[in-house]
Amino acid sequence: MLALAFGRPLWLGWAMATHSQDHHHEHSHSLASGEYGRAFAIGIALNLGFVILEVAAGWQSGSIALIADAGHNLSDVLGLVMAWAAFTLSKRPASARFTYGLRGSSILAALFNAIFLLIACGAITLGAIQRFMRPEPISADMMMVVAAIGIAVNLGTALLFLRGRHHDLNIRGAFLHMAADAAVSAGVVLAGLMVAWTGLLWIDPAVSLVIVAVIVIGTWGLFRDSLTMSLQGVPGGIELDAVKSRLASLPGVEAVHHVHIWPTSTTEVALTAHLLMPAGSSGDGFLSQTARMMRDEFRIGHSTFQVEQGACADEVEDCSHTPANPAHHHHHH
Repeated sequence: MLALAFGRPLWLGWAMATHSQDHHHEHSHSLASGEYGRAFAIGIALNLGFVILEVAAGWQSGSIALIADAGHNLSDVLGLVMAWAAFTLSKRPASARFTYGLRGSSILAALFNAIFLLIACGAITLGAIQRFMRPEPISADMMMVVAAIGIAVNLGTALLFLRGRHHDLNIRGAFLHMAADAAVSAGVVLAGLMVAWTGLLWIDPAVSLVIVAVIVIGTWGLFRDSLTMSLQGVPGGIELDAVKSRLASLPGVEAVHHVHIWPTSTTEVALTAHLLMPAGSSGDGFLSQTARMMRDEFRIGHSTFQVEQGACADEVEDCSHTPANPAHHHHHH
C-alpha cells in the first residue's frame, strides 16, 4: 500500500546590516508572527490524531500496511516537531558564544527534513518493488477511507504554511512535506479505486512509484537550497556579480572587493564588502543609504562595508588601506 505521509522540512529566506572602517550597520530582521507557532501546533495535533486513527483502523482490519504507515506518519510528526523547534530557536537572541543567536538551526532543520523526505521516498520505492514481486490482496475500501482522511489532514496542514513558503526555506519545507503527503494520500485513493474496478494488484505499487518520482523532483530544490545555505553559499535569488556591479556604480566608489554573501538563517542574509573610495565616503548618510539599497534591491538586511582610501587592487586579499574616517557606528532597525 502507498505510504500516506512524510517528514516535514522548513524553509529559508534572508535579512542583515552594515559595518565599516567607517563602520556602519543597517539592520532589518524579518520577524515571523506567532501564526507559524500556531500552524506547527495545529499541524502536529492533526497528524498525531491521524496516526492514532491509522493504528485503530489497522488493528480492526488486520492490515499490517496501515499500522506500518502509521509508524511512517509518526515520523512525520517528529519532523514537524523538529521544524517547530528550529523555528523557535531561530528567534532566540544572540549570546557571547552564538553572536548570531541560533538562527542557523532553521537551516539545519530544512536540510534534515529534505534528507528525511528523500529517504522516505526510497523506503516507499523499496516497498513498491517488493509488492510488485509479491502481490498481496488489499482492502481497497479501508485504503480509500483512511487515505481520504489523510488528504484532508495533510492538505489542511499544508495550507497553514501556504503564505510563508516563498520567504522562509524552513516554512517552505513544512509546506512541501504536507503537500507531498496530501498527494500520496490522493494516490492511495486513486489506487484503491483502480484496484477495486480492475482487480489488478500491481496498480497500487505502480501509482506509488509515480508519486515518489513527483515528490523527489519537488524535493530536490529544497535539498539543494538547504545544502547550499548550510555551506554558507550565496542564497538563491541573489547574484553576486549583480551586487558587485551595483556597489561599484555608487558615486565615489572606484573599486569593490572582498565581497561575501551568506545566510545566517533561513530568513536572513548577511553581506560584507570593501569599497575603495579615494576621496572617502560622506559618512553615515552614504553608508545608511547603501545598506538600505542592499535591503530593498537584493533583500540583504545586514550589510557590512569597509571604506578604503588607499590604492587597492580588486579582489586582493592583503591590500593596505587608509581608514576613510575615525570608526563610528550607526544602527537602524
